[in-house]
Amino acid sequence: MPPNATSPDASTALPMPKDLSELFVPSMRGHLKSAFKSVMGNPTLAMINMAGGVPHPSTFPITHLRATVKSPSSHSAPHSRESTLDLAKSCRSQSTESLDELLQYGDGCGIDSYCAFLRKYTQRVHRPRYANWGVIASCGNTDAIGKTVSLFCEPGDSILVDRWTFPGALSSLASAKVLPAPVPMDDEGMIPEALDSICQTWSGSTPPRAIYLVPTGQNPTGTTMTLARRKAIYLVAQKRNLAIIEDDPYYFLQLPSAPLPSHSLRGAEHSDQVQDLVPSLLSLDTDGRVIRLDSFSKILAPNLRCGWITAPTYILDKIQILNESTILQPSGLSQGLISKLLNDAWGFDGWDAHLRELRAVYTLRRNLFIQAVDRHLAGLVEYTVPTAGMFLWMKINLGSAAADPTAMPRLLGSMKKCGVMMAPDMPFSSSAMEPAAADRYLRAAFALVDIDMFEPALKRLAQAITSVRDARSSATHLNAN
Repeated sequence: MPPNATSPDASTALPMPKDLSELFVPSMRGHLKSAFKSVMGNPTLAMINMAGGVPHPSTFPITHLRATVKSPSSHSAPHSRESTLDLAKSCRSQSTESLDELLQYGDGCGIDSYCAFLRKYTQRVHRPRYANWGVIASCGNTDAIGKTVSLFCEPGDSILVDRWTFPGALSSLASAKVLPAPVPMDDEGMIPEALDSICQTWSGSTPPRAIYLVPTGQNPTGTTMTLARRKAIYLVAQKRNLAIIEDDPYYFLQLPSAPLPSHSLRGAEHSDQVQDLVPSLLSLDTDGRVIRLDSFSKILAPNLRCGWITAPTYILDKIQILNESTILQPSGLSQGLISKLLNDAWGFDGWDAHLRELRAVYTLRRNLFIQAVDRHLAGLVEYTVPTAGMFLWMKINLGSAAADPTAMPRLLGSMKKCGVMMAPDMPFSSSAMEPAAADRYLRAAFALVDIDMFEPALKRLAQAITSVRDARSSATHLNAN
């Protein structure tokens, strides 16, 4: 059993998860720990352990690591805006391991103090409704997607996904020769009736065993499932006995439902502090059929390459085996820094304050970006206000040019000439069919560029769209003459 997991008798009020191992592909049902680890077991402190090919810590040249981090403003006095994190070579500091431990080989579960915080925080936020669950470290969600999909899909199998979805997931599926089965979407994400209908009328030799979705701030559409929609999706999963892979890197970037006056960050922060988070699919899960993927990429920094997976422990046992045959675990330095920050410096209150500040920042950016879109792209695009994440998914109105199959490539070329880049729709498509000419989209990320670049970017996009529309109109006029 992975560390930081509930034991069967840890909470007698909670049921045990259902055993979904029948949904595992045959190769995973028999997938065992490495022969070496199975033979050796876990050495005790009384043993003189000469079995492993492990270097002696005295050879590690890194003897001290110090990092200075900003403190959340609502968690610290105005004059104390920074914290110092110290990791020492051979001694622990409060709850965090020493550098000798962090730099040494580990198992496929992750650093104990890192996982301990995340398990406690998961309990605090999502309150899983069954016993015998835990968390395990991942190298971010792209790593976790490939591993969780491999539990349920072999080459030639299909997995149910949103019509538009994360390209990293599509790449993982392609590498594994797993076929995406697109499910129609609306402005709340995957449509439960469509999901049920696809399962009902499935004609393939092997029915799908799992759903992959991004329920909050969906990439690329920015849609967020309401609580009612999440419940409906979960009911279909129960009815059809499907596992749910809940890829949720934007969960803590939920925003107010409509743009608010954004004259200052203080105003955005105030509006955000009354924002309630939509409950996760994990929090609705009574069966243990949701495998939840979380990442620090959007809420701390991407190249820390750290995340975590929450699931029943028998599923985590399989993930641990996959970790030990691939990454082993994320960088010990990254895990140690995060553990030191969360366990010793910030705690739950500081982490919550940091997440509130992030939501305030993205609320402000979202509001200002949409105001600029309304000023410069009126009549040229359609969109739904995103209530989470960092993307605006815009349907492009190319007028009469939309009927031309070359219109989208020409638009991208025009955007390049005008000096603006946004993501076109096709890399996000889970369907082998080309979108209808009138249903072409761009994904604009309002997270990265400076706010004062919003106006020029959208002016350039308006120029690019107009040039494509005008070129078509001119050609039609010439042909008519």
